[in-house]
Amino acid sequence: MHTYLDFEKPIAELEGKIEELRHLAGSGDINIADEVARLQTKIERLIRQAYAKLTPWQKAQVARHPNRPHTVDYLKGLIEDFTPLAGDRLFAEDRAIIGGLGRFKGSSVVVMGHEKGSDTDERVKHNFGMARPEGYRKAQRLMKLADRFQIPVLTFVDTPGAYPGVDAEARGQAEAIARSIDTCLSLKVPLVSTVIGEGGSGGAIALATADCVLMLEHAIYSVISPEGCASILWRDGEQAKTAAEALRLTAQDLMRLGVIDEVIAEPIGGAHRDRDATVRAVGESIEKQLRKLGNHDPDTLKSHRRQKFLEMGQNSL
Repeated sequence: MHTYLDFEKPIAELEGKIEELRHLAGSGDINIADEVARLQTKIERLIRQAYAKLTPWQKAQVARHPNRPHTVDYLKGLIEDFTPLAGDRLFAEDRAIIGGLGRFKGSSVVVMGHEKGSDTDERVKHNFGMARPEGYRKAQRLMKLADRFQIPVLTFVDTPGAYPGVDAEARGQAEAIARSIDTCLSLKVPLVSTVIGEGGSGGAIALATADCVLMLEHAIYSVISPEGCASILWRDGEQAKTAAEALRLTAQDLMRLGVIDEVIAEPIGGAHRDRDATVRAVGESIEKQLRKLGNHDPDTLKSHRRQKFLEMGQNSL
């Protein structure tokens, strides 16, 4: 069953009417083709109008939509012969980050990303995409493997943030994230990161300190969630909409600020309405960026990546 967001209620009502008409047509000789076509045209117009003027808070809702493509969908759609690699060789396997070796457009890559899960059991299994230290240490291990064998790295970011539990803090969560960022900066192979949904705090940048950071049109990327920001600044979670405006977390804002390098257009109505088209669009953008990065020697890649992040924040809206 399709999940509708708050601002999609008029669309939900019309699509509900279409389902009712189809049910009636199935029980008799009623011709509903003209009425369905009329309603479908109206729905498409409403979707275009709604998604053309999304507020930052509405974009946050779209970015978190449960039906958006997840990392596993990009692995299935873009990576051939994917071989998962598990464990950090120190403590445990963290299913919030999945990764391994595969082939992208015929070339070997190391690929990893946050995985939230698509149903309740999967979400619990993957801890809602919130990695513990062992997840980030696994990411470091895979990136170092890529560096050793001169294989490009692809990462997919979709997390509300690193797991804030006591056990994660006890095992060095902050250190693990910092080491992961440092590993990203130290690579001498191309690193392309794509924010596919929600990019939250250090948990996101630990995989996104890349040569090129791509971002889907309705994804979000921020130092803190709108709810977390509201609870700190106003001690009121109801101020999340105001916080979303202030955080400049949309792809369009981040592109103007120079935090990301490319905005990937989503299908009309968001990535959740046409998952296959979204996966293909992401694949095309990654291929284009890898082709550009392939023209640089290893030392230049590392130097440019470091300089890029040192200069970040000098531009303003």
